Amino acid sequence: MRKAASSTVNEVATASRTIYALTIEKIVDETKDARSLSFSMPPEARAAFTYRPGQFLTLRVPSVETGSVARCYSLSSSPYVDNSLAVTVKRTAGGYGSNWLCDNAIEGMQLDVLPPSGVFTPKSLDRDVMLIAGGSGITPLISIAKSVLAAGTGNVVLFYANRDAASVIFTDQLAQLISKYRGRLSICHWLESERGVPTASLLATEFAAIATDRDVFVCGPGPFKDASVVALGALGFNKSLINLEIFSSLRGNPFNAEAVPDRPAPGSIAAVPAEVEIAGETHNVHWTVDTPLLQCLIDRGIDAPFSCQEGECGTCLATISHGKVRMLTNFVLDEQDIASGSILACQALPDGEGLIRVSFDE
Repeated sequence: MRKAASSTVNEVATASRTIYALTIEKIVDETKDARSLSFSMPPEARAAFTYRPGQFLTLRVPSVETGSVARCYSLSSSPYVDNSLAVTVKRTAGGYGSNWLCDNAIEGMQLDVLPPSGVFTPKSLDRDVMLIAGGSGITPLISIAKSVLAAGTGNVVLFYANRDAASVIFTDQLAQLISKYRGRLSICHWLESERGVPTASLLATEFAAIATDRDVFVCGPGPFKDASVVALGALGFNKSLINLEIFSSLRGNPFNAEAVPDRPAPGSIAAVPAEVEIAGETHNVHWTVDTPLLQCLIDRGIDAPFSCQEGECGTCLATISHGKVRMLTNFVLDEQDIASGSILACQALPDGEGLIRVSFDE
């Protein structure tokens, strides 16, 4: 692990993406099992690390056995409030990355980081939101809350479940937000030590007073999310307004150039015409039928957004406006997303012979 002599950033380009070595400028121990790491943002890295509330960073964590592992951690900072990027890491039993960072990360250390990713983010800061957090699931939700309150006009309701009072992350920040935004923010704490496990029926009682037309963001352990969704459905919340953060372990290491699989040479097999819009620029390509769209673009030297290449992070989210595709793997999009034309470019193959038009989401 490199120590930073100054707050500069080292850039390494690999497989059409840039890895940044960012300096940890501050560490805050939130609880005995959770800590926040703030990274300094040199001017040359700021454009790459423009982010939306609710997104995450992918960190390279050193490993004696494999050299490194890649782990994704939600940003707890707000792009509208905080000058530094901050992720919050909670120690988990058997979790190599979280335990390493909790035990070894120190101020002044550099970590390799990929730019922000993720689709768990509000489309508007002016809509009322309900945030439902279980344990460390508060991390992206506090980013959303701070952003809505500071830069939007929406009101925020936060339901926050924990084992006990000592497990509550961001106690001081939440108290400050309540004081600053009286009338726009309300928080309901649920402590299992006092009230037991929050089941779907109990959650329905808690959520009953909340207007069902607001945007909902749910983040936490699987059973907690499942119970929350059941409770919301029973109360008549609009399914299209419910957003779930999906946690999954990366199967590959996006920091390794060799993680990009070999593909047939462009044009070696049947292909379809495709028009692909990225950042306002249109690229006309012949998309071979057994090659994911993202790889097709990489093969031609076209810079497209991506991170994991496993269908797990949503960085390569795009929209089909003409033609049909099929996806090999999908851990991010639900049926409604797919019906509206959303695809993951790293998993998308042509499904037909005609022209396909695709635009990458900004």
